[in-house]
Amino acid sequence: MRVRLGSLGLALAAALPAGAASAQNDSAAVAAVVERYHRALADGDSVAALALLAPDAVILESGGVETREEYRSHHLPADIQFARTVRSERAAARVVIAGDVAWVSATSTTQGTYRERPVASAGAELMVLTRGPNGWMIRAIHWSSRTRRPTR
Repeated sequence: MRVRLGSLGLALAAALPAGAASAQNDSAAVAAVVERYHRALADGDSVAALALLAPDAVILESGGVETREEYRSHHLPADIQFARTVRSERAAARVVIAGDVAWVSATSTTQGTYRERPVASAGAELMVLTRGPNGWMIRAIHWSSRTRRPTR
């Protein structure tokens, strides 16, 4: 595939130290996987969400641990319904890469109504990804949240 860079892109690439452009590309690729995962949930696309999870992925939430298969059959449908129903705002994510392993941490605020109950929470998310022959895949997700005072 051929990529064309405009003059600004060439200037930026030339200004970066060796390896920095690659690190930026890796960070952007990792962040894009996490964003695609969240978008798949919000769009109700379980196939797309599962495609981003490695076969041996684990999901940690509410004091429990689920394998990818357990998540697919138990918690994923509720996560999709929640993401489609309740407004959530994610803060900028922090991406760290060490070789072929990356972790992404972010916080969020969520407010709305789910199953006729008010929701007002602050959340934290940690995703661990690994790079393989087909790109970056999510290997682990850890979500935690706490109740917060609703805003008007």
